[in-house]
Amino acid sequence: MVARPTRKKMYKTMQGRMVDIDQLRAANESTQAVGNMNVNARGDVLGANGQVVTPKSQVIKKYYEQPKGKASEGPSSITQAPAQQPKAVETKIATPKVATPKATPKAAPKKTVAPKKGIDEALDGLE
Repeated sequence: MVARPTRKKMYKTMQGRMVDIDQLRAANESTQAVGNMNVNARGDVLGANGQVVTPKSQVIKKYYEQPKGKASEGPSSITQAPAQQPKAVETKIATPKVATPKATPKAAPKKTVAPKKGIDEALDGLE
């Protein structure tokens, strides 16, 4: 199997011009990125006057040294003592016992149905 040479990433713009993205990135590596992060296009942290304070390699190394899923330690000058929670005081209130009358089941009165007569008997079932 023969290894192919890597192709340049050439893109065609809407106006028909060909643009080499890799060459464009390399030419603008040291340009400060737009935004409030103070980094250049390469990812180096910039200080005053655009000077590189922390190179990208150190930023990446610090990121991967930090354990996953845990927040980083905040500034060491700001440390808060754990809040003391007051102990709960248990108080027992004596409730007087009140006798409640027990309900006795009563037999339901039986309804007696009078036989229908006359017109009521004729209309029964027509509904």
